[in-house]
Amino acid sequence: MKQILARLGLAFALVFIAPIVGCTHAPQTESLLSAAGFNIVTATTPQQQKHLATLPPYKMMRIQRNGKARYVYADPAQKLIFVGGLFEYDRYRDLRLAKNLAAEDLQDAKFNAERAAEWDVWGPF
Repeated sequence: MKQILARLGLAFALVFIAPIVGCTHAPQTESLLSAAGFNIVTATTPQQQKHLATLPPYKMMRIQRNGKARYVYADPAQKLIFVGGLFEYDRYRDLRLAKNLAAEDLQDAKFNAERAAEWDVWGPF
C-alpha cells in the first residue's frame, strides 16, 4: 500500500512539474524573460539584423545605454532581442531560481519514491 501511495505521489509530481522541466533551454529562458517583463524587440532593418549577428546568441549581456544599465538576450533564430533593466533582470533571476528549485523538488520526489520501498524491511515504526 505504501508503495502504491509513493508511486501515485510521484506520478502527480511528474504531471505538474514535467512541463516546466521538459522544455528546451532557449524557449524556457525566453518565457522566463517575458514573464519577468523584458521587452521583445524584433530586428526589422538590415542594420539591426547585422548587429544581431554580432551578439552572443542565447546569452545574457549587461550593456550601458543612455547612461543606464540594460540587460539584453539575443535570439538570432527568431531575429529578436529581449531588453530589460535591473528590475526585470532581478525578476528573471528570481523566476529562474524558482524553476530550478521546482526541478530539484521533482528529482527529490523521484528519489524518495524509489527509496520508500526499501524502508518496508523495517516494518511499521
